[in-house]
Amino acid sequence: MANADRKTFLITGVSSGLGRAFAAGALAAGHRVVGTVRRETDAGDFAAVAPERAHPILLDVTDLNAAPAAVAEAEQMAGPIDVLVNNAGYGQEGVLEESSMDDLQRQFAANVFGPVAMMKAVLPGMRQRRRGHIVNVTSMGGFITLPGIAFYCGSKFALEGISEALGKEVSGFGIRVTALAPGQFRTEWAGRSMDRAVRSIVDYDAVMDPIRAARQAKNGNQPGDPTRAAQALLTLIDSPEPPVRLFLGDDALLLVEQKLESMKAEIAAWDALSRSTSFNSHEPLTATAIQ
Repeated sequence: MANADRKTFLITGVSSGLGRAFAAGALAAGHRVVGTVRRETDAGDFAAVAPERAHPILLDVTDLNAAPAAVAEAEQMAGPIDVLVNNAGYGQEGVLEESSMDDLQRQFAANVFGPVAMMKAVLPGMRQRRRGHIVNVTSMGGFITLPGIAFYCGSKFALEGISEALGKEVSGFGIRVTALAPGQFRTEWAGRSMDRAVRSIVDYDAVMDPIRAARQAKNGNQPGDPTRAAQALLTLIDSPEPPVRLFLGDDALLLVEQKLESMKAEIAAWDALSRSTSFNSHEPLTATAIQ
């Protein structure tokens, strides 16, 4: 790879799962990768993958005050950050009534507040250089919903909305923002990485017990290949006009398409009531007027 084509990636959560695959793919393509890990042992393992191009830093993304120092350390190690991949996060499983407010706060700390802190830390440099790409790893659960992961879906919906709005704020600076939304991939997301609320309300047995059993049975047999996800990330980064949102996996596309059809039908069914609430309910409204 020519030096002009080599990019510096900052990827959070590279010790396992999609983060590890993203880092491995970028390194194999010749890029430099600064990867965040939470344990010293993981730092040594990551550095050994590609000496001189794999740079580990210790970071817990829920420590919001640590983000600026982490970015400064990353740039001191590997140069200006071209691509931030906010990958670190986890899933919280449990129906809403059985899940605690502490569960909700931890879920949003990892999946929303941490990524936002990282974005705020890289944006000044990207804005000054008038280039950069922020990739926020969300989920198909940031567009569709499934029972039993309400807090997780809520966190990913939030990150999707933040990503889309930020993209509109920074597009004039040459900065691109993409929400990368995977379906089910063969990682530990549904295994040891998942935080599961304790079952306590019998009324939810019919909803929750089959879902939990099916998810545990499917763990290790998910259809998505992390290595191919990494190649998709590299293709995304190389695009001169990257999408606002990219779904990964047949399952994600199927469920998203089903939801879009359902939304269209519901909007049409309630069209008259929706339009009845304006002072001038029969006057055409343009997108320019709304903005």
